[in-house]
Amino acid sequence: MRAASLFLESAKRKKVVIRNYRDSFFPSQQAQIKGEFEKLKKEFTPDLILTHHRQDLHQDHRVICELTWNTFRSHLILEYEIPKYDGDLSAPNFFVALDRATCEQKTEHILETFASQRSKQWFTADTFMGLQRIRGIEANSPGGFAEGFHCRKLVW
Repeated sequence: MRAASLFLESAKRKKVVIRNYRDSFFPSQQAQIKGEFEKLKKEFTPDLILTHHRQDLHQDHRVICELTWNTFRSHLILEYEIPKYDGDLSAPNFFVALDRATCEQKTEHILETFASQRSKQWFTADTFMGLQRIRGIEANSPGGFAEGFHCRKLVW
C-alpha cells in the first residue's frame, strides 16, 4: 500500500485495490484472480496499465501478465522489468527518459517499500540505479537514465 501511495502521489484520482493470494501458487488460483480482473474492468477504463513482462520467469508474475492481456485487450499496456536471480531481463522497446533525481527517488521508494526483498543480496540502490543507467544509454536519454518497458501493441 505504501508503494502504491508513493507511486500515485501526484495522481488526481486514485484507487488502490489489494488482494491477498497465496504466494507462489498463482497458477492454481488463476480462475479466482481472473474474476478479480473482470470486476476491475467493469469499474473503470484505464489510460495505461503497467504489468510484469511476459517473459518474467517468476510464475506469479507471468500469470498476472497473462491475465492483464486477457482482460484489457483495448488498452495501452506496458510491461516492466524486475531484476532478480532468474536473470530474465531482455531488451525493452519502449523507454521513458529520466533524470538522476527521479531515479534516486524511485530507488529510495523501492528500497523503502518492498520489505520482503530486503534480505536478497541483489536488492540494493546500485542494482536499480545501474539498470536505469543502462536503459538511459540504450535510450540515449539526455539525463543519462531511463526506464525500459516492453510494449507489444501501441495504437496511435
